[in-house]
Amino acid sequence: MEFFVHLLVNGLSIGFLYALSALGFVMIFKSSSVLNFAHGELLAIGAFIFLVLSVWAKLPIVAAFALTLMGSFALGFIVERLFLRPLIGEDLIQVIMLTVGLAAMFKGLLLFIFGGDTWNYPDFLPEALTVHWRSVEIPSVYVTTFIIGVIFLGIFGFFFKYSSQGIYMRSVADNQTAALSLGVHVRRVFALSWAIAALVCAMSGIVLGIINGINVHELSSIGLKVFPVVILGGLDSIGGAILGGIIIGLLETFTGGYISSSLKEVIPYITLVVILMIKPYGLFGLVEIERV
Repeated sequence: MEFFVHLLVNGLSIGFLYALSALGFVMIFKSSSVLNFAHGELLAIGAFIFLVLSVWAKLPIVAAFALTLMGSFALGFIVERLFLRPLIGEDLIQVIMLTVGLAAMFKGLLLFIFGGDTWNYPDFLPEALTVHWRSVEIPSVYVTTFIIGVIFLGIFGFFFKYSSQGIYMRSVADNQTAALSLGVHVRRVFALSWAIAALVCAMSGIVLGIINGINVHELSSIGLKVFPVVILGGLDSIGGAILGGIIIGLLETFTGGYISSSLKEVIPYITLVVILMIKPYGLFGLVEIERV
């Protein structure tokens, strides 16, 4: 029973982390119909920015975290303005291939600067966050992951439902032409979606770096796990991304705990294949109907 509870908490923590990462991916897809193949590299960039600020510059952890989020937010704006905006109106495949090129470019730069070694953050999480229940000990990093996931998912839920910019983003996602005719600045919405996506990527990268250390190859590959998450929940569903992240996190954790650590790495992609065969639009995705 204790082992089950331990796996359950770990799975929920990782699941919330996947949900946060998938949230940025879904936001970009909903607003511009672009599949962002540079998602994992944005995640790695955020993790390494935090490494530079906290370890090399020796800034206080809170200041390093805040500066990393602000820097990643600004990076999202810059990427959209320099690379994506000139391609507005072009074929979608050109934009998607651009994100593939950005992924290769970002990964190459990170490898050039930091190499392929694994880096570690200082141990800064307080031991008071460690939870003890009977013979089960839940490390502070998993408790922190769970808390961060819940807080930021709540913040983003409030943002999308009640803030003016969140409502604009939802309107653009539903119908770009109608939103534009009503005076919504669609290009600004595109930029904001990329900025928020980069921010949540940075946050996920930092937490993953705390858990497993920071490695360019591993963090980049984590971005690929966003695809099973968003396909499971539905490419255009924010709620589906949250549920998909939790399901994939639990599947990974229980598979690794009870069956095999090797199978743990492929279970998200097995889930991806199965869901595409059974329900191609995901659990909450909208079925597109074309009339001729």
